[in-house]
Amino acid sequence: MDRIKYSLLVFLGACSYGVLSTNFKLGMGAGFTMPQILGGQYFFGWCMLLLLMLIFSRVKVRLKQVGALLLAGIPMSLTGLFYGIAVEELPASMAVLMLFQFTWIGVILEAIWERTMPSLGKLISIIVLIIGTILAGGVLEQTGGHWTFMGIVCGLLSALTFAIYIFVSGKVATNVPVFMKSFIMVTSALIILLCVLTPSFLFDGSLAQGAWKFSIPQALLGSIIPVVFFTIGVPKIGPGLGTILGAAELPAAVVVSVLVLHEEISVLQWSGIILILIGIVIPQLMAQRDGRKLEERRLRCTMEHSV
Repeated sequence: MDRIKYSLLVFLGACSYGVLSTNFKLGMGAGFTMPQILGGQYFFGWCMLLLLMLIFSRVKVRLKQVGALLLAGIPMSLTGLFYGIAVEELPASMAVLMLFQFTWIGVILEAIWERTMPSLGKLISIIVLIIGTILAGGVLEQTGGHWTFMGIVCGLLSALTFAIYIFVSGKVATNVPVFMKSFIMVTSALIILLCVLTPSFLFDGSLAQGAWKFSIPQALLGSIIPVVFFTIGVPKIGPGLGTILGAAELPAAVVVSVLVLHEEISVLQWSGIILILIGIVIPQLMAQRDGRKLEERRLRCTMEHSV
């Protein structure tokens, strides 16, 4: 039951990430730029986490742990930057496909770290997820579009940094309270973004003109809910399964775009969404089956010894 509970948290965190693209489109449709919305996201997210930390997690953290968490926050910000470039340089469906390579990258990272082969359930899941992503992203229906080498590279880099972010969420400073850990990681991400994007969004008047209406939801959905939920859930279920559950981001993104932006989705894309959901469930079902078999073997051994 605990495994399902923590898996659900990671799943909800991934779904939260999926809403960001629609909110981004709404913000840019209102006349604001990507740096203004993204900068505001991490600024407001940092402020909210600071408040939560002061209320719930006022504990001392060792300097070594702080340093490790600051490093762990770097891939969080790099994912947004690399993916932003990929979206500008590639057709939208191809940019999504590049990002979603994080599913198998994360499983490989865990296998290297643990020095064990991925389970059969994870391997089957990855195959199903890749097929589902190709369908859900509309790649087979894509006609034309401008491709660049920079776009492909940045798309793959966004996949790598996202996989690393999920991986370190489950490995670094796991004993640090969740709000403290999330705050330090978002602090690092904010510093990186301020260096790359410059803090002009704080002084150009965009926040007062209404960018906050989009940046605050971005902060909640991109810097609070998923960061906290991943911080809680990934250490309990492992980064390999964490990246598989992270694939829920794409179905969430598609469904929200239909409900809010009224975008048209083809039958192939709906088929891809269903496959992605099946791919997410497969490791859970196989883990439960293996758990039952292990429990049955234990019961048989106990009965044999008692006889």
